[in-house]
Amino acid sequence: MENFERARLDAYFAKITSQFPVTSRPAAFLVTHLLPERPSFVRSAAQLTRLKAVLPKPKSIDPAARREVEQLVTCDELSRELFAEADSALDYLESRAAGESLVLLDVGGYFAPALREICDRFSGRILGVVEDTENGHRRYAEIDKPPCPVVSVARSPLKDPEDFLVGQSVVFSTEALMRGRGDILHGRTALVIGFGKLGSSIARLLHAKGVQVTVFDIDPVRRTQALSQGFTVTRDREHALTGAGLVLCATGSIALRSEDFPHLRNGAYVATVTSSEDELELAGLPDVYSRTGTGEAITRYQTTGHYFYLMNNGNAVNFLHGASVGPFIYLVQAEILAAIQILTRADLNPGMHEVDATARAIIAATWLNYFNR
Repeated sequence: MENFERARLDAYFAKITSQFPVTSRPAAFLVTHLLPERPSFVRSAAQLTRLKAVLPKPKSIDPAARREVEQLVTCDELSRELFAEADSALDYLESRAAGESLVLLDVGGYFAPALREICDRFSGRILGVVEDTENGHRRYAEIDKPPCPVVSVARSPLKDPEDFLVGQSVVFSTEALMRGRGDILHGRTALVIGFGKLGSSIARLLHAKGVQVTVFDIDPVRRTQALSQGFTVTRDREHALTGAGLVLCATGSIALRSEDFPHLRNGAYVATVTSSEDELELAGLPDVYSRTGTGEAITRYQTTGHYFYLMNNGNAVNFLHGASVGPFIYLVQAEILAAIQILTRADLNPGMHEVDATARAIIAATWLNYFNR
């Protein structure tokens, strides 16, 4: 990022934080993709909160960004196991923020498994959670009677540009890796599993590149949406897998289980839009499959009479090429900052909430002033 670009970004976030001030700064933990542009957002979060630690998503850490963030705040190692059990989650939170009012800034529902006991047993007060992703939104929504407010930006209209452009970056990276092996998208049949905002973007972009696309989704409403947009829709995932030369997984909730992999067509490529633990049940694959690296970030899985290719070890394929969505990501980051202000008011009932339309309009107008010149 050029110096003038960094200065503009810092000015934008300074304006956002001035528009959503807090009367008292709570403690906070921030889970985030630590990509090259992220330090400016981290600094803004640290202005609104007493940021105790940043927990970078392990598959998306830019070394230079991490070094810059570590000059401001501690970076701790993130894993699902850390927050899977209440005791380990509480030990961690107490070690850094005992007795404080606390906001949890999440990407992917990491705090969800132990949230009830965290709220009950933490020595301070959990003001609430801010969640960024659809996968995380579902994890919190599935909690019976959430014990604190959860402000989700996952379904915000300000996130729509990001979702579309993430889909574009997934298709770009998928094609780049295939071309590295001498393959191309054209002439292949593709199966897109999950027709949410990301999956639908991927399907449309593949179709625009001359790929024959079939869609599978467990939601009948999404199946009707896919059908209305001209895609072949299947209810039989197993049959669709046998005919697809490319499988793109965009569900966030295990698109392919261990028993699905043997149904993949020989030579099929498999790619995902999120971490392997959220999309693929790779641990259950039979041991008879050998694994061999072949080409850039592609692993060949092979057993007698069957083989397929897995991109980026099953993790989000677009992170291989930076996963950039340009300045549109700053819309979502600004909404996260607005959500912090909402939680500090401490007037929300436990349950799922959104940032209101007025705040979103302020964010959009500010963003346009800085990035639509």
